[in-house]
Amino acid sequence: MPLRESKGNMYPFVTHTWNPIKGRCSHDCEYCYMKRFPLKELRLDEKDLQTDLGSGHFIFVGSSTDMWAEGIDENWIYEVLRRCEEFPENTYLFQSKNPSGFITDSFIKSVFATTIETNRRYECMGTAPATDMRAAKMSRLSANRFRTMITIEPILDFDLDDLIKLIQFASPEWVNIGADSQGHHLPEPSAEKVKALIEQLSLFTTVKIKSNLKRITGGNDG
Repeated sequence: MPLRESKGNMYPFVTHTWNPIKGRCSHDCEYCYMKRFPLKELRLDEKDLQTDLGSGHFIFVGSSTDMWAEGIDENWIYEVLRRCEEFPENTYLFQSKNPSGFITDSFIKSVFATTIETNRRYECMGTAPATDMRAAKMSRLSANRFRTMITIEPILDFDLDDLIKLIQFASPEWVNIGADSQGHHLPEPSAEKVKALIEQLSLFTTVKIKSNLKRITGGNDG
């Protein structure tokens, strides 16, 4: 199968996406964009596993389901990583709401990421691990000199000081901030609170703002 170019509301630095593990994510987040599509049970797509990954790409591996969620067959993950190792000239983004599941003994160029939408807990966040647990794992990865990213998307209403402490503890190389693009009517922060968040995050990390955040900030995103 051909490698899929990244399009739409994806990270601007990602050039391609690759999803050899397919199916319904066990986290069941209310706002997951994949819920627009009929999803089967989780499986390893052996045909997609043979994709030519090329070179010089920044590939988001597992953009359509969380391939690190609890219950994923670890053998599937190792097969995916072995395929990545066959194309060492790429950089691979691995993102999970269960970063404790990350396998980090591969020698491929990688960025590890997790979502921290808020410091609070909302029902719409499904069954994913709590955000403080996600931050703790990312902190350990950063301390061991792995490249890490936090994405605050879709941003949910938060407590400013607590969220700042959580992100600072995780110590990411950069933070991505974006809003819901699918009209899920989520509990969202005010424009003023988002601006304050961006200002404080910028004191200790790089902040990358997605264009969809302007729906909340009105373009006043710092």
